[in-house]
Amino acid sequence: MANRPKLARWSMSKHQWLALIGGVSLFIWGLSGMAHIFMVLFGPQQIEFMPPMRSVDMASAQPVETVLAKAGIARASAVKVVVGKDANLLQVTQGAKAPRRYFALDTGAELAGQDARQAEFIARHYLKETRPVAEIVHQTAFDADYPWVNRQLPVWRVRFAGDDRLTAYVHTETSSLAAVNNVTKTRLQTVFRWLHSWEWVPPQLEWLRVVVITAMVGSLAALAVTGILLLVAIRRGKRLAGSKGWHRAMGYVLALPLLMFSISGIIHLVQAAIEAPASQLRMSPPVDVTGARYPIERDWAEVSAGLDINGLSLVEGPGGRPLYRLSLAQPKGAMPKGEHDHSAHAGHQMPMGDTAMRNARFEGVSPTGPALYVDAATGTPWAEGDKALATALGRRFSGAPDSAITAMEVVTRFGPDYDFRNKRLPVWRIDYGAPVNATLFVDTSTGVLADRTENWQKPERYIFSFIHKWNFLFPIGRVGLNVVVGAFIVLLLGFMAGIGLVLDRRRRRGRGRAR
Repeated sequence: MANRPKLARWSMSKHQWLALIGGVSLFIWGLSGMAHIFMVLFGPQQIEFMPPMRSVDMASAQPVETVLAKAGIARASAVKVVVGKDANLLQVTQGAKAPRRYFALDTGAELAGQDARQAEFIARHYLKETRPVAEIVHQTAFDADYPWVNRQLPVWRVRFAGDDRLTAYVHTETSSLAAVNNVTKTRLQTVFRWLHSWEWVPPQLEWLRVVVITAMVGSLAALAVTGILLLVAIRRGKRLAGSKGWHRAMGYVLALPLLMFSISGIIHLVQAAIEAPASQLRMSPPVDVTGARYPIERDWAEVSAGLDINGLSLVEGPGGRPLYRLSLAQPKGAMPKGEHDHSAHAGHQMPMGDTAMRNARFEGVSPTGPALYVDAATGTPWAEGDKALATALGRRFSGAPDSAITAMEVVTRFGPDYDFRNKRLPVWRIDYGAPVNATLFVDTSTGVLADRTENWQKPERYIFSFIHKWNFLFPIGRVGLNVVVGAFIVLLLGFMAGIGLVLDRRRRRGRGRAR
């Protein structure tokens, strides 16, 4: 290769010129990246991962329409049966930020202040915590300790007694643990925000933050590229002695990871600057619940015959039709958490067993999702099913006709397109072409838009997930993934940043003596 010496000289000059800013940048973003890994590995962890579960039995319940009428509730965003500490309860969500209201199923009596008690019950369920509660606060806005990436609002902030300040953020509508903090995690989050994302920069200087971070992280990419060129241009028969030899040897291993971290980080930074990320969760507008006149409690034995029902909600179907949605428990292994389920496509049936299909009330009704429906006004089965309701919700939240839909499927596991921060499963994924050009994820159990991703945002999501966070290592599990990524960051800090800065210092000293 005739130009190899020239390439080596050019690469070496640029590599040495970038050494100081690149080494400092690697320490800043490497150490702050380790803070995130430490949060995952050593931060507070939930003990239980499945929500509270109890079969729904409405046989002895008061009529839902009567309970709502006595409480003066004519419109609501969500009406559903949830698992309480001692018994199932009727939960009503009237506003986007107001505490939820609860009613005893057997008496219809309203349980004042139950939303806070429900939050404590859910927090204890997930954390298996027995300490007394030191503070419980209804939180309606994101803040530094509970940022927008957690998606769910409003939540209850439940802090347990103790010096560790163990705090659970609970979303009662989904019975989920939205986040969990303690003193250690809060401090690590602060380090991450200050050193990794530079959230201390005032909003009016956002452009400067993007420019400076792009330049500093870009120096890492340039270091990786010039280092790779040096490895190609300069061939050595044996390893050099001392720090130079280690630095070069580890370059073969670490140049690609350094390039992956830096370029994906820049892409993530620039896209976030183009459009600031925000939670896309939207509840349906309050719907008229006065049309739910069918006493489903009276016919519960017939309605539920042969079915394992683990959820009941009152939702609005197409044309304002009030519907009772019966969530069906899936057989073990039928819908494993974290995967996409394709059995709800047209022409297929969900694996709910023969008993569901033999049920007299639903004879001839093909279950097109993890639920069956009863018209809340007439008591007749609504044959269109879960997919039709998901389509109607997509129409509501996108404003586009059904003809714009290019694909639909049930999502039963979290992944790069729909991650664990959304908390809701299962949901329907609806892909839209023009004029929407986006993917919507809708929850048919309460009529919620769980998330929305524009088509132009999708490449960055995959790049950030698989190249920056290394989620291609998902088969080895979350702990294994973070251990591997952490090990590579430590190697980068030691052999690239540490030894590289030492070599740069020696070079500068030598240049000074020569003068």
